[in-house]
Amino acid sequence: MLARPNRLTRGADYKAVVRRGARCASTHTVTYVNASGEDRAARFGFIVSKQVGSAVVRNTVRRRLKAVCRDELQRVRPGADIVIRALPSAATADFAALRAEVSQCIARRAA
Repeated sequence: MLARPNRLTRGADYKAVVRRGARCASTHTVTYVNASGEDRAARFGFIVSKQVGSAVVRNTVRRRLKAVCRDELQRVRPGADIVIRALPSAATADFAALRAEVSQCIARRAA
């Protein structure tokens, strides 16, 4: 689980990252990164819609994405806000594929 300072919680923050952030699209996810100049911890948010699957599937995908982001936290520059939107194909993707996609996008946009 990500610590409280590392989570996006307000809808306005999600909206700002998705609208103004740099986009990185992959097969199973779309990653948005908005780098601010603030001196604070990097924050992550996750969007997993009902198109991904049932509640059990959505929660599984969300937990996998959170685990990947927890491992990538050291590589992200301070002050970055990252939102990861899961596409419907994420429901059938294995953990290694999700990790590779998210790691690649974070290295490209937020490292």
